[in-house]
Amino acid sequence: MRRTMTPGLTVLFAAAAGAAVGNLYWAQPLLDLIAADLHASHTVAGWLITATQLGYAAGILLIVPLGDVVDRRRLIPVMMSCAAAALVVCAVSPSIGVLLAAITVLGLTTVAGQILTPLAGDLADDAHRGRTVGTVASGILIGILSSRTISGLVAQVAGWRAIYLAAAVLTLTMGLLLARALPTLAPKTRMTYPALIASVFRVIARQRAVRWTLVLASTGFAAFTMFWTALTFLLSGPPFHYPVSIIGLFGLAGLAGAFGAQRAGRLHDRGWSLPATGIGWGVVLIAFVLLRFAGHSVPLLIVAIIMLDVAIQGVAILNQTRLFALSSEARSRLNTAYVTSNFLGGAAGSAAATVLWSAGGWTAVTAAGTALSLFALLVWVIGRRGPLRPS
Repeated sequence: MRRTMTPGLTVLFAAAAGAAVGNLYWAQPLLDLIAADLHASHTVAGWLITATQLGYAAGILLIVPLGDVVDRRRLIPVMMSCAAAALVVCAVSPSIGVLLAAITVLGLTTVAGQILTPLAGDLADDAHRGRTVGTVASGILIGILSSRTISGLVAQVAGWRAIYLAAAVLTLTMGLLLARALPTLAPKTRMTYPALIASVFRVIARQRAVRWTLVLASTGFAAFTMFWTALTFLLSGPPFHYPVSIIGLFGLAGLAGAFGAQRAGRLHDRGWSLPATGIGWGVVLIAFVLLRFAGHSVPLLIVAIIMLDVAIQGVAILNQTRLFALSSEARSRLNTAYVTSNFLGGAAGSAAATVLWSAGGWTAVTAAGTALSLFALLVWVIGRRGPLRPS
């Protein structure tokens, strides 16, 4: 394939991927507001995040592999148009049941960012693949984290429905820009759809490196979403009682993770991926220990958020770039395996946050985060010997 990943196209990929993935997180700082408006309980509102992530995991599994067998110049704008339609339905939902259904469809269709990421790996040259993938993935992370801040600010002024209408316009605009900017891309392989989906599972079964990486990735995302879901409950209750506009601003502290992740791609290019992954998980462990004592301290909370996001997002980029190095012909399918496991972990993390918060509050959540960090470090220690060799 001819390498055509220019700096301008890289920036567009990052912006469009961030806009697409940010759609998953508009509701996160608005749970109290949505629950009050639609007369739902805290627990039911918390399932909005879980439903979005389950829909997203299904979309990754069923749609993203098509990137290896169809022209992505057509696939990506189509998916962004479908996501825009789902956003409009979210904006006009009259009940929590309708919103749950619409937000699940939104998760299913807002997968363009995960088609763009392996495409960036295809279009980049070998020497700069880690940097390019890191930049696009940083756009995704900025979208995830800034969506919380933007959502809180817009909802404070215009209500929670306004953010979904604005997101629909943004998503449709990005789809149109990509339709004009993307080169025509011939399919990388030809196979039937059932064989395509089955091949995702074959690549997991065939390569030890894939299995090892997926365990680390899903554990990281479970810890990430568990923390951010529980943080909304912490900041909206005593002793803080913050409005949604202030809760959303805490996402700005997490933006440091996006910039750290961009640097992580360069560590892969230099051959430091494996030791950097272990160091990253050590930082995650320290962050959760600090968070245990941050339930009444905003400065300590901000420091721990920065540490947690830099480490988890940096490790995520290292995981993803290592997978892309395994096969040039199956990057969309490798990304499918990676992101599906991530968001299944994320769905488990957000569901666990709701249960843990009810059972033991902030202490229970941070204890679970500490346990996940120790588990990931154990997996890293056991599996790091020769993880890039097929089993």
